Amino acid sequence: MAQRIHWTPETTQALFEKPFLELMFEAQHVHRQHFDPRQVQVSTLLSIKTGACPEDCKYCPQSSRYKTGLEAERLMQVDQVLESARQAKAAGSTRFCMGAAWKNPHDRDMPYLEQMVQGVKAMGMETCMTLGTLNSEQAQRLAHAGLDFYNHNLDTSPEFYGSIITTRSYQERLDTLDEVRGAGIKVCSGGIVGLGETVRDRAGLLMQLANLPTPPESVPINMLVKVKGTPLADNEDVDPFDFIRTIAVARIMMPTSYVRLSAGREQMSEQTQAMCFMAGANSIFYGCKLLTTPNPAEDKDLILFRKLGLNPQATGVEHGDNQQQQALAAQLLNADNDQFYNAAAR
Repeated sequence: MAQRIHWTPETTQALFEKPFLELMFEAQHVHRQHFDPRQVQVSTLLSIKTGACPEDCKYCPQSSRYKTGLEAERLMQVDQVLESARQAKAAGSTRFCMGAAWKNPHDRDMPYLEQMVQGVKAMGMETCMTLGTLNSEQAQRLAHAGLDFYNHNLDTSPEFYGSIITTRSYQERLDTLDEVRGAGIKVCSGGIVGLGETVRDRAGLLMQLANLPTPPESVPINMLVKVKGTPLADNEDVDPFDFIRTIAVARIMMPTSYVRLSAGREQMSEQTQAMCFMAGANSIFYGCKLLTTPNPAEDKDLILFRKLGLNPQATGVEHGDNQQQQALAAQLLNADNDQFYNAAAR
């Protein structure tokens, strides 16, 4: 196994400053060392509780602080969520992600969340949730229910973060990632391009992610979706080459992570998306909505996949770290077989 790199501001910035075609070549080379370049993991994201969020994230239409015309909704019923998961699976998704607009879940919500995880898992899909800050007990309960992934984005660099969010500290986000990882749940964490950040901030975000004790298994890179009524509604558009460059740097810095094209694909041309796949993106959100903002329709994605010769990845459900350990322990307690003398069973 190759020795892991500890990234510094200088080495990260150097990647962003590489000539574009050289960067793309390196990213594609790294990508092919770890993944089948024609396989794309497909996820569906459902908003299970919409709006009325007390946070002040300046990009988010779900914040109660901004008038965006979004109607708040209570936590969905478990059977409604499971029906959406069935539809997602039928459409080709292998992972079902459930997002709630909360600062953190309350204990009264946990039984319903656990039932959602168990129900989706029973369909043979990977499960993911994004619910805000988690404490240790909540993370353990979700892990016990079978949650595969937990999404909690860092959004941007530590230096720029305070310009975008004041109601939750950067350290709180890192602490939640620690709780999730400690519970044996895989981590999904990324950020947003187009918040008004500098290239140095993009480098700072990716450096934070890549230098985590274990880098996230899934890294969503979002392009800002500008929503009227939010403070960032009039931000300048992101140059497609700058976005593609961010994807390529993420691939090089986190070679074994899935890099996901997330929010913002609706405003990307087919050519931009194709270049992102060339840069090492190998996961997408699939379907017409991404929480509360548009996402390309499923048929548009399939048409693009056919044009590029890409195949939606059919993956079996993988266990979190704790479940893998439990399964291994169960195997060790089995009786002897032709290949294995089990002293522990004696």
